[in-house]
Amino acid sequence: MLSRTADHLFWMSRYTERAENTARMLNVNYETSLLPQSAAVAQLGWQGLLSISELLPTYADRHGEVRSREVMEFMVKDEANPSSIVSCLKAARENARAVRGTLTTEVWETQNQTWLEVKRMLRSGDFEADPGQFFEWVKFRSHLSRGVTVGTMLMDEALYFMRMGTFLERADNTARLVDVKFHALQSDFFGVAGERDQEYDFYHWSGILRSVSGFEIYRKVYRDVIKPERVAELLILRPDMPRSLHASLNEVVHNLDMVSTDPAADTRRRAGRLRADLQFGRIDEILATGLHAFLTQFLDRVNEIGASISREFLVPATA
Repeated sequence: MLSRTADHLFWMSRYTERAENTARMLNVNYETSLLPQSAAVAQLGWQGLLSISELLPTYADRHGEVRSREVMEFMVKDEANPSSIVSCLKAARENARAVRGTLTTEVWETQNQTWLEVKRMLRSGDFEADPGQFFEWVKFRSHLSRGVTVGTMLMDEALYFMRMGTFLERADNTARLVDVKFHALQSDFFGVAGERDQEYDFYHWSGILRSVSGFEIYRKVYRDVIKPERVAELLILRPDMPRSLHASLNEVVHNLDMVSTDPAADTRRRAGRLRADLQFGRIDEILATGLHAFLTQFLDRVNEIGASISREFLVPATA
């Protein structure tokens, strides 16, 4: 049944993308933690990371005070945390195994080898020995998975649902990242942690850009010092920035068009309207009306699109 197969492929790609995004955020926080800064600022950075994934209450129940080592363990190795890297890679592999016959040999072997290798690396202590190298490995395996998928899968509905899953997840994670990081900058914790300066600003914004592989892109597009409003514009509205909200919705709409012939269908209507808001939006208008409100609404609408895809295409019809 297509709906069952598509459902597994949709979630396989979402979990793979989620693992990559978690690795990106952890890597930036880890690198930032090595810079000179107060303990209060460092702790708020780790709290922000948990907030992005909506895991702060769960973490607090299990570990209490936010500490870098415990957060890293929780977000990487804790199989009881469904958003940890190991849980995401396991879920991606299980969804791939359920539809093994639909995948090419290369796609299956990539997913399976990633799961086997991450288990070996965590057992052998590779993560603790060099967290930065481990996060780069997770990112590389996600890149490899996407490349093998596009390069070997038949261009049919199975591939389109995999791409939809990837870009819905990417849009969700980028919106969360921008929301939490901008909110942290606008909060009053700087009055407690110390006076902000240009050097802090540079590391803060460059860290955000690096977490989405956007630092070099920013330099190429704007050729200027890093400014918050331009970071927001790049990550929200630029269609040529691969991990922006606009670029992600372009891909979601394109792949929806490939599986649905009804332009008035609820899912296509929702996705098309959201993409249009990004296509014709202006960053000054978004900032004037409130970035947090805009991103909160965006996340709600992305979740509605995901639920609509499940209702329309993925949930098997009952007899």
